[in-house]
Amino acid sequence: MKTDYWNVDDQQVIEKTGKKIAEWKKILDGFKAADKKSNDVVAFLQNEHGVPRYWARTLTTNYLKSKVL
Repeated sequence: MKTDYWNVDDQQVIEKTGKKIAEWKKILDGFKAADKKSNDVVAFLQNEHGVPRYWARTLTTNYLKSKVL
């Protein structure tokens, strides 16, 4: 596994989730994910959008890391 597993590109994300990273970031902004616990964000992606667990965690971490930078 890569050290920075959350550093993924659009091609990988589209293949596994059907959406681009920018689309997921808009969804997570709408959910106000930056203000929530990461486990709640992962659960939201899994339950509301059918994202597989690994990819829900990857997208959540990618999103939260981008908010810190």
